[in-house]
Amino acid sequence: MVSLALVGATGLVGQTMLQLLDEESIPFDSLTLYSSARSAGKEVTFKGSTYIVEELTKEHVRNSQYDYVLMSAGGGTSLEYAPLFEETGAVIIDNSSAWRMDESVDLVVPEVNRASLKRKLIANPNCSTIQSVVPLKPLADTFGVTRVAYTTYQSVSGSGWKGIEDLDRGEKGEKPQNYNHPIYHNVIPQIDVFMEDGYTKEEQKMIKETQKILNQPDLDVTATCVRVPVPHAHAVAMNVTLEKEASVEEIRRTLEGFPSVVLMDDPENEIYPTPLDAAHKKGVYVGRIRKDPSLPNSYHLWSVSDNILKGAAWNAVQILDQLIKGEEN
Repeated sequence: MVSLALVGATGLVGQTMLQLLDEESIPFDSLTLYSSARSAGKEVTFKGSTYIVEELTKEHVRNSQYDYVLMSAGGGTSLEYAPLFEETGAVIIDNSSAWRMDESVDLVVPEVNRASLKRKLIANPNCSTIQSVVPLKPLADTFGVTRVAYTTYQSVSGSGWKGIEDLDRGEKGEKPQNYNHPIYHNVIPQIDVFMEDGYTKEEQKMIKETQKILNQPDLDVTATCVRVPVPHAHAVAMNVTLEKEASVEEIRRTLEGFPSVVLMDDPENEIYPTPLDAAHKKGVYVGRIRKDPSLPNSYHLWSVSDNILKGAAWNAVQILDQLIKGEEN
């Protein structure tokens, strides 16, 4: 009997997790849904049954007995409640940034690495990091990677419902309520707060998470993260320096067939991935592969993926599925 809890069940990512649990027929026997006090009491239909969303409280957690907990309720909630769930014996898969850089916590993308479970707490990486390390992994294994420079084009759904609503407001001529600048007909070169070095926290996440997931703490990584007026799917322009020289065709062959990678790279016919290609799909779409003549052994790649699916909910559900099936085997 596998018991599962979902924290943040009424949010955008939480709702998507529920949808995926149904679509993918993830094997579990009982489900409990949690939210903040504001959303507690709401009814949610799942697999033909109606669930009442419960308020997340310390008393509830201490009296609980779950095998797995999916958390998507923000860093503050995760810092407070994940250790409590862990004390009860549950394995927690957390979608916030709270635990990602904790040395005792695994940061997992299933196509790239596996959870060691040295703690019963697993962190889901940043959305843009996930879609970047998936194509980087086969390149690192085959040619070695020594440097990565990212420029992201991140959709408003990366901010949850609030971002989508701000885009809608702008289209109606209304002022934004979530972003500090209009996002409609605009781009904003800031995601999250600025750090002392001039980088934003989002850029810092991409740098440090890439190093941790690829197990290359000294890898040279830099990033610029930009919010764009697109509802769904992030795009990342990657400039990658390899240890070994490779042809563009060799890179294509290396990426082709790697789990979750969908190659769309035919410049003669103007075929390359866009957010419309990747939206509401689970893959990581890669194209615009070309050599960078300004640096030795360096190449450009363009990655596009749905930030709510592979970038959040689907990655977490994949981790859960692997853990459950691992127990069964």
